[in-house]
Amino acid sequence: MWPFTQTKHQGRELVANGALLLDVRTPEEFRERHIDGAVNIPVQELAQRMSELGAKDRPIVVYCRSGARSATATSMMKSAGYEVLDIGGMGSW
Repeated sequence: MWPFTQTKHQGRELVANGALLLDVRTPEEFRERHIDGAVNIPVQELAQRMSELGAKDRPIVVYCRSGARSATATSMMKSAGYEVLDIGGMGSW
């Protein structure tokens, strides 16, 4: 496990220390507005695109619009062995 308390407020610190910032909204939502530095993989495509996440020991900070899709994505990634922090909606950033 990484040496961070898993709270929404730790997302910025994790990303600053090399975590992947993952936006699981649609490409259209991502184009309209996203957090700088985020990678967009829609939750509907995540199962087929897990290889794009990189090494399983690199933490991932995930978000969406309201928190529902990020919760689904977090469950999928944790089941696959990734270390994930779900910050919920992008307003939590």
